[in-house]
Amino acid sequence: MRRVEGGVVRPGWEAEVEAQGLVYNKTHLPGGEVRSYWREGPFYDFTAAEVARLEGWVAQLFEMCVAAGDHVVEHDLFDRMGIPLIARSGIRTTWETEPPSVYGRFDLRYDGSGPPRLLEFNADTPTGLVESAVTQWNWHLFTGQGRDQWNALHEKLVAAWQRNLTRWERRTGVRPRVHLAWTSEESSGEDRMTVAYLMDTVVQAGYEAVELVVEDIALDPGDGRFYDPQGRHLDVVFKLYPWEWLIEDEFGAAVLADAARPGGTTWVEPVYKMLWSTKALLPVLWRLFGGDPVLSRLLLPAYFADEVPSSWRDYVRKPLWGREGANVEIVRDGQVVTAMPGRYGTEGFVVQEFAPLPDFPGVDGPHHPVLGAWVVDGEPAGLGIRESDGLITDNLSFFVPHAIDHSAR
Repeated sequence: MRRVEGGVVRPGWEAEVEAQGLVYNKTHLPGGEVRSYWREGPFYDFTAAEVARLEGWVAQLFEMCVAAGDHVVEHDLFDRMGIPLIARSGIRTTWETEPPSVYGRFDLRYDGSGPPRLLEFNADTPTGLVESAVTQWNWHLFTGQGRDQWNALHEKLVAAWQRNLTRWERRTGVRPRVHLAWTSEESSGEDRMTVAYLMDTVVQAGYEAVELVVEDIALDPGDGRFYDPQGRHLDVVFKLYPWEWLIEDEFGAAVLADAARPGGTTWVEPVYKMLWSTKALLPVLWRLFGGDPVLSRLLLPAYFADEVPSSWRDYVRKPLWGREGANVEIVRDGQVVTAMPGRYGTEGFVVQEFAPLPDFPGVDGPHHPVLGAWVVDGEPAGLGIRESDGLITDNLSFFVPHAIDHSAR
């Protein structure tokens, strides 16, 4: 893995990436400055052998997460995980019945030497999909940099919808209409474009796709079922709206009750993803695999905040349901040296061993990448890389494309 500083810069690339769906490319900084989220020119280069190893490690991580989910359900660790009582029955049911699940994203620390280390699993509502599946692939095709790219996202998403929806259709005897929902509270355009892209993959899978705003979903008090503004029953809904928010909403209890009944709405991702989208997954994984000489190399030691070893002086403190680096603290020699603001933390914290992100310095300073390794239908599917100036990857980070075997061309 290496960072190439001076790659091809396409003429008119800003308009090009926005036309491809990256309408949220302009990042507004706190001081009023506006900069590009997409980095044109620099890119990361991997060897084919390196990517093959990464794919194997990501597949192994997914298997470990399945084992962790089994462990939580079997030993009734929901209290320890901070998962609300209202969601537990639905989690148990969906964990056993395996309703449609499409995608997730592992965030990994990786510097090119040895296995990657898991930072967290964005299992419920991961973003960064448009730039990973579409924008950087078109960049690769146009610039010709590298022999390939780790990017089977589009094909695997289409296949995932085909498999999951066909299975749903056979089970219910109904050909589903798929609604894809985003919240109007997200104003950058990222959620809407993610939904628009996923609609395309649903249509290519052979099913009807309908865009929907979460706030327009209607509950019929008579039958307890959910409908869109045109009065159509919601068969299958992909929701770019996290479960920890949904169950706290006014209709959260009705969502779970309806989903448990025959003919109820099926939600994608399923509610069992709460087992993985919480940072509480990290200490569970360490408890299960921390003693394994091979599998432990994919993890960083992690504990619930009230179980942190007294000897620890360097660690990262993360809220269970935090997003975009909010409320994350870096502790060095027992003192908080970096802290991000935010609205999370009342739900509890975990601590994870501090392993500084690698630095690939460039002409404009340090660059700290986090590898976003995508899984689709439980299989490794592609890579997206965000890099930050500091050691916490937040909503001011950059997206940087990647290539395979550029140096061999």
